[in-house]
Amino acid sequence: MNELLRSVEGIAVTAGNAIMEIYKSGDFGVDHKSDDSPLTKADLAAHEVIVAGLKTLTPDVPVLSEESAEIPFDERKAWKKYWLVDPLDGTKEFIKQNGEFTVNIALIENGKSVLSVVYVPVQEISYSAAVGVGVFKRVDGKKHSISVMKNSRFKPTIVGSRSHVSDEMKAYLDRVGQHEIVSMGSSLKFCLVAEGKADLYPRLGLTSEWDTAAAQCIVEQAGGHVVTLDGEPLLYNTKDSLLNPHFMVYGDTSKKWAEI
Repeated sequence: MNELLRSVEGIAVTAGNAIMEIYKSGDFGVDHKSDDSPLTKADLAAHEVIVAGLKTLTPDVPVLSEESAEIPFDERKAWKKYWLVDPLDGTKEFIKQNGEFTVNIALIENGKSVLSVVYVPVQEISYSAAVGVGVFKRVDGKKHSISVMKNSRFKPTIVGSRSHVSDEMKAYLDRVGQHEIVSMGSSLKFCLVAEGKADLYPRLGLTSEWDTAAAQCIVEQAGGHVVTLDGEPLLYNTKDSLLNPHFMVYGDTSKKWAEI
């Protein structure tokens, strides 16, 4: 598992390099999908790098990427193990050039994320995790373990989306009471919780399974939780739709975040 994790991290870095070439060029080639979400040259370039890398690494394991999401559930439901990929998570942040975008690669087994890498191309930082191996953050070539904040701050730090702020989220934050809010793009919100820099990430808006799978493994292996509003772990490939229910990401289980 350790060797596999290192190989996946290498694939994510290679995809990140492809993204950065386009990022620095300024020629993004922005298009829009049927749901009006943006699509750039960088999304497609990273997709090609990752799919090719994973097919070489594990030729018998199928790959579901945001850019190949048309695979029907009738085919997917037979998958016990597969790769779930968001080649460029935070395309809006990429277009804004604020650096808050990531490469997300997760290995799913029986509906659970068991190995993953979240790579931040602009900062050249990677988060990696695997069941039975642990969770790590690599900065400047140096790797160290991370963990969630088990005892929330008196005035909790709550991280939220920079590009998607729902009315439900605003109402929820009012009910929480005193807090510090940090706005962040992409799966970096999960990573802030995983390394103890934030206490809570409530997601009361739409996300897709490729948005969350890699970062969920990072959080869980750091001792945190990613659960639906019913308190159940977020699971993958259990239904026709690839949309997630609303969920909460946190470390401190003594706080009844969902009940608020």
